[in-house]
Amino acid sequence: MFSFFENEQVKRVKNHIMNLGALAKVDGHIDPTELNYIIAIGQKNGMKPEEVKSLIANSGTGKQVLPDNDSERFDQIYDLVEMMLADGIVDDNEMEFCMDMAAKLGFRKAIVGVLVRKISIGVKDGLSREHIKNESQDFLSL
Repeated sequence: MFSFFENEQVKRVKNHIMNLGALAKVDGHIDPTELNYIIAIGQKNGMKPEEVKSLIANSGTGKQVLPDNDSERFDQIYDLVEMMLADGIVDDNEMEFCMDMAAKLGFRKAIVGVLVRKISIGVKDGLSREHIKNESQDFLSL
């Protein structure tokens, strides 16, 4: 009812949660590790677990609100890739979803596969988000 009055940042956070929910559902089920990851992102952004679960239940519906700067775009694709890795199983559909989302977020189609792999390897190697972001900046500006 009050969604008309939400500011753009709240809409972006909710959209990001819904994107994460859609990714979690790609393999046919939401793993508890994936659910906890999404809830943690929601809480980090001031949402209650119940709100996050409601958004996940409705993921795949509604109009997407995309980030308007490179840093937020990177953070969203980073979160998607990190969640893809959360259950320890990388399904081909999850990988394809991440690459599709990277393209929708505005990354050039020619580099989305490399970007998703670069983030995946960085996460697996235990590198910080900022380290991976800084390394990717050079790559993305080519």
